[in-house]
Amino acid sequence: MKEHFAEIISSIGEDLNRPGLQDTPERAAKAFKYLTRGYNQTLEEVINGALFPSDSNEMVVVQNIELYSMCEHHLLPFIGRAHVAYIPTGKVLGLSKVARIVDMFARRLQIQEQLTTQIARTVQEVTDARGVGVIIEAKHMCMMMRGVEKQNSVMKTSSMLGSFRESQATRSEFLALVANS
Repeated sequence: MKEHFAEIISSIGEDLNRPGLQDTPERAAKAFKYLTRGYNQTLEEVINGALFPSDSNEMVVVQNIELYSMCEHHLLPFIGRAHVAYIPTGKVLGLSKVARIVDMFARRLQIQEQLTTQIARTVQEVTDARGVGVIIEAKHMCMMMRGVEKQNSVMKTSSMLGSFRESQATRSEFLALVANS
């Protein structure tokens, strides 16, 4: 990967021997590997057994989970936050594991619509919840730094599964809780 970054830098007309760029290909390769580390994670590693028995059948909401991802179309970042909710049926997921699921999928080349769905389906699969709701709000550098250059645009996506899709009351409760964040 280091050699490919060197080639990219050279192809824009820069001098790789310039003091500020001498180590850039290696640093860029390390950074890119870090930014896409989700490819090297498995769900089992992320969950790490943190699924606990619980009598709770009320909505669990984890709000404002920061996320950093890379647009698969332009390889530019999108940055935002996720709100994840589920209604347990006998087991709850360790709190940090919700954020780790978000990170595992966000740290891959992505589109926001797919990211939202992947998180929802995974929480549903892991918890066997009665329902799952995920909302992501993000700013996309591909829209801010190039193209239309709209600095204040925010993309919002949602995925509602089970009772979050079937019950207007459940969906409304989740949306009201997230609106107050």
